[in-house]
Amino acid sequence: MKLTQADVSDLLARLGPGNSYMYLPGDLDLQDLTDRLEGRYGAPRTLILDGFTDPTVDDSRGAALIIPFEGRAVMLRAWAYGDQWVGTGTARDSEGTERSVLVIAPREVPEPLVVAPDEDEDIDWMERLRLITGWTQSDQRPEMDWAEMESRLGTALPSDYKRMVETFGKGAFDGFLDLNQEPWTDLREDGLLIWAGTEHENLYGWRADGGDPDRWPVVVRSFDGEDVAFDCQAAEFVCRILTDPHHPFTMASFFDTHWFMNYG
Repeated sequence: MKLTQADVSDLLARLGPGNSYMYLPGDLDLQDLTDRLEGRYGAPRTLILDGFTDPTVDDSRGAALIIPFEGRAVMLRAWAYGDQWVGTGTARDSEGTERSVLVIAPREVPEPLVVAPDEDEDIDWMERLRLITGWTQSDQRPEMDWAEMESRLGTALPSDYKRMVETFGKGAFDGFLDLNQEPWTDLREDGLLIWAGTEHENLYGWRADGGDPDRWPVVVRSFDGEDVAFDCQAAEFVCRILTDPHHPFTMASFFDTHWFMNYG
């Protein structure tokens, strides 16, 4: 049984909004289902392999998906998608037969954060971005040679951007906002370094005017060539456009759930 994305949506809809799971038909290709879910939600986290549970699994890493199986899960992979955990793998049924399963569970998502400008320095925006997206993977690019890149670019880069690349790797927030693994220099003559972009042709960069890179303002170059500046760093900017429906470049108007789709 080959699946389409519509088939996957139908299976998830049958499970409903709360804690639920189902044993899948025997002719369904589990790898096909996993590939379809990866195409929708990005790379999964492995919770259980060969019957052994990852010891780091907790409530923030999809533990709720394991509970229904009461020790009968053999293999389970998980995705964080907004206010929901989605998992698939294999588990033994009441007769001890190993069968493919699909499971969902609620996930707690931080509410949009409202802070005064003078309180921003006390917030770890990268940690908040992890929580908003449900990112539970290990760092994807911890061996980035930033010294070599910065030497080639002729400038140091903001520390939160480097943490984003090391943490998330190559991919897109909500499958929409692409994170550049190296800033683009196409607009260097305009004083801009571009760290992200969207399919709507908006470019997200910094006004790289020398000085401390951690104080560079974020600048959005829209498809019509207009520049709009924001007095914040990249990680804070992403947090705000994901969750604040009133932000001028909000993605909350298009997506009511938030995740990072890793292209690896």
